Amino acid sequence: MLPTNPPVSIVITSIYPPTEAVRRFAGRAGYQTIVVGDRKTPADWQAPGVVYLSVAEQEAAGFRLSTRLPYNHYGRKMMGYLHAIRTGAQVIVDTDDDNLPYPDWEFPPMEGSYATAPAGKGFVNIYKSFTTHHIWPRGYPLDLILSPAHNLSEEQLLPAPARVGVWQALADGDPDVDAIYRLVDNTEVFFDQRPPIVLAEGTLCPFNSQNTALRRELFPLLYLPAYVTFRFTDILRGLVAQPIMWAHGYRLGFTQATVQQIRNPHDYLKDFESEIPCYLHPNRVVAAVRAVVEPSVPVGENLRRAYAELARQGLVPAEETELLELWLADLAALTT
Repeated sequence: MLPTNPPVSIVITSIYPPTEAVRRFAGRAGYQTIVVGDRKTPADWQAPGVVYLSVAEQEAAGFRLSTRLPYNHYGRKMMGYLHAIRTGAQVIVDTDDDNLPYPDWEFPPMEGSYATAPAGKGFVNIYKSFTTHHIWPRGYPLDLILSPAHNLSEEQLLPAPARVGVWQALADGDPDVDAIYRLVDNTEVFFDQRPPIVLAEGTLCPFNSQNTALRRELFPLLYLPAYVTFRFTDILRGLVAQPIMWAHGYRLGFTQATVQQIRNPHDYLKDFESEIPCYLHPNRVVAAVRAVVEPSVPVGENLRRAYAELARQGLVPAEETELLELWLADLAALTT
């Protein structure tokens, strides 16, 4: 499991009264649980064991990001990341207020020997390594969902030492899938239990912000794009992150489900509309980032180069690069 000393912070954003998921996370010893409010969050929000950041507290925190970060947006979570970093977090765990952690919820160590997929396979459907059901992660290229060549066989997974930068744990029940899956199937899925899987360089899969741990060296990659569609926000973050992680020697790992999602209400057709960039652009995003990252520059500079290239290609608006600069400036002030 991840060490809790140095500390690990759990960051959640919510517009609802305290949920059972929030209460369970807040009850875990050795973790700091931070909930970030928004203008829609109840004014009297409070829960035992939670550091709650109201809108007023976010504005008073002195971070440049708050001057441009939209309200009523998932990106408000970044104010929680900055608070966690300011208070000494070495690992930040992303999750949501509708993910109920199991009693044994935890993440594997960031360094170790893990079953590792071969390098250079491009996109793989990691869900197929944890279930036989026909299912795929949100952000997975639609032209690959019927291709068994992009599933990983047990014979391909060989033990190897890995320096994991991001762990993505799966979610049972209503996992993170796209609106197409929900509109045509929507079967609940409870994933198989199995050892973790790490992806080698050049092999990638979308990852989200539902049950995800990221180490301090990669904190710049927590940036959540705020000027793209809502359902593209964390998927774009994950697509941008992976080539940068490769350049700096870090890997993405997936582990079995450690939460059950009891999903808040959604309009699937609105989700579909918001996910259109997920369907159209995953390969373009990865290619754009790979073209500009360099191992010789810091993680934050590679992130800056990545978004500049995405803006040049029209994949994000210019406002995104402006907000990113504020994020990087806040990080620099906290870490220097």
